[in-house]
Amino acid sequence: MLTAAMLTAGGSLTASAQTGSLLGASKVPPAPHDQASKAPSAAPRVPVQTAKKTPVVPPNGPTHPQKPANAATPAKPAPAPAPVPPVASPAVTTESEPKGATAEKLPDPEKPEGAASRLPRFASLRSDEVNMRAGPGARYRIDWVYRRRDLPVEIEREFDVWRWVGDADGVHGWVHQATLMGRRGFIVQKSDATLRSDATDSASAVAILKPGVVGRIRSCAAGSDWCNVSTGSYRGYLRRSQFWGLLPGEVINP
Repeated sequence: MLTAAMLTAGGSLTASAQTGSLLGASKVPPAPHDQASKAPSAAPRVPVQTAKKTPVVPPNGPTHPQKPANAATPAKPAPAPAPVPPVASPAVTTESEPKGATAEKLPDPEKPEGAASRLPRFASLRSDEVNMRAGPGARYRIDWVYRRRDLPVEIEREFDVWRWVGDADGVHGWVHQATLMGRRGFIVQKSDATLRSDATDSASAVAILKPGVVGRIRSCAAGSDWCNVSTGSYRGYLRRSQFWGLLPGEVINP
C-alpha cells in the first residue's frame, strides 16, 4: 500500500521526468560531423582588367643648339647683305655639307619637289651636325652647332647658297642650303601634346608627346585644324596649335 508521501514523491518524479523530456525535446540536435567540418566554397576568381596606359614619348634632346667648343658668346649675326651679281659670289662648300654635294647637284635641296620659291618657308635639318654662322659664308664664325636631325627651321632670307633661318626658340643665323632638306618636320613646344588616332578630340590617344619631341609632318588638309604626323613608331593626328613648324593655314599634301 502506497503512502501519500510515496505518491507525492512519485508524482514529483513523474513530473520531473516529463519536464526533463520536454526540455530535452526543445534542444536543437547538433549538425552532423561532415557538414560542420565542410568549409564554404570560395567565390570564383575574376581576372582584374587594368586600364591600358598611353605611352609617353620623351624629348629627343636639347631644343637649343650647342655652342661650339671654346666659342665666345655669339654677337648679333650679320644681316642679309644686298644682292650682288652671281660672279661675285661663288658657291661655297662648308664642312657641314654632305660629302660630294655641290651647289650644282643640289640647287635647292630644302625645297620640296615642285614647291614654289617663297619666303618665309620651312625646312628641316639634314644631319645631326649643322653649323649656324654669323654671316653667309665659311669665313664667318660659327655661333651655334645644331645636333638635331629633322629639327624644323624657318627660312626667312636667301643669299646665294646660304639661308638665314630661325628655330623654335627664336635663334637666328646663316646655314648652308645643303644642310637643309625639304621634308617637313615639327617640334612640340611648351606643353604635352596628345597624338590621337583620328582628327578629333574624342579619338583615342596614341601617345603623349613631351615638349622637345621632333617628328615628321605627313599631311595637313586645307581648312583643318589637324595634321597627320609621325614620330618614331607612333603615327596619328596633332592639332596645329600643339607644335611648331607650320605656316598659318598651310596645306601639306601627302
